[in-house]
This record gives sequence, C-alpha cells and structure tokens, in this order.
Amino acid sequence: MTRFEELFLPHLKAAYNLARWLTDNDSAAQDVVQESAFRAVKFLHRFDGGNPKAWFLTIVRNESYNWLKAAARQGAVAFDEACGEDEPALADGRTPEWQLIQGQEAAQLQQALLALAPVFREVIVLKELEDMPYKDIAKIVDIPLGTVMSRLARARAMLRQQLQKSRP
Repeated sequence: MTRFEELFLPHLKAAYNLARWLTDNDSAAQDVVQESAFRAVKFLHRFDGGNPKAWFLTIVRNESYNWLKAAARQGAVAFDEACGEDEPALADGRTPEWQLIQGQEAAQLQQALLALAPVFREVIVLKELEDMPYKDIAKIVDIPLGTVMSRLARARAMLRQQLQKSRP
C-alpha cells in the first residue's frame, strides 16, 4: 500500500462530505475530491507527518473555494440532478408517515445549512458532521482557534434561526 493510500484513503468520505456541502453540487464535489487527491499525491513531500485528515481536508476546502470562484465567474448555477437518486428505501418496518416526516426534517436542515455562507457552513460541517477537533478545524480553515469557536457559535445561532423560519 502506498503512503497516500495509508494516509488519505480513510478520509475520502469526509473529503467528499466537505466538498459536497461547500459546493452544493454532487458532480463538483466528486471533481473537487479527485483534484484534491491529485494535489495530495503531488505535494505529499510537503506533508509534515501531522494529522493527515486535517491536511487533506485543507486541500479539499481550498479546491472547493476555487470551484466556487470559477462557478461564480462563469455564472454557473449549482444543479444536482443526482440528488436523492441513491437513497435506499428503509426496510426496517418504519411507516411511510414516519419516513415522510424524517425526509421533510432532513430537507429543512439541508436547506437551512445551505442558506449559511460557506465560511459558516464549513465549520458546522467539520465540527458536527466530521467531528473534527477545534484545533484541526483552525488548521484546515486557516484561522485562529478562538475564531473557530466564535464562528461555530455564530453558525449554530444562524442555523437555529434558519430552522425557526422554516417551521410553520
């Protein structure tokens, strides 16, 4: 197994999750992760032996923002045709009503999260979905530790506010 495979393959799902949330586009997220993996291999000699997940997600974050800038220049609209196509049906006996309510809540949460600016969305994704420590988030986002904590607090408050807006 190569050094890249040992260090970074375990973090491909986290890389995709971050790219997907930042770009709001499935195919863009796949492209971002592929480009990030290429860059990680190319610049592996620069990896200092610290946290491989944080190092790789830093590359993914930067590539995601590069994609967002390019899409904004081209006036591209984020469109995800594959959204929801690979959702497996629940086979555990849950009622259709329960599934509908869960789906609506998940959609509301996704919509509220996507309403946040990417700088707030990324700290929520890294902390709440990827369970990254604050110090690693600070490294990935390249901001001081205190800024991570305050940005995360603001992001949570804004997310709560977005969710309250969407409730009847």
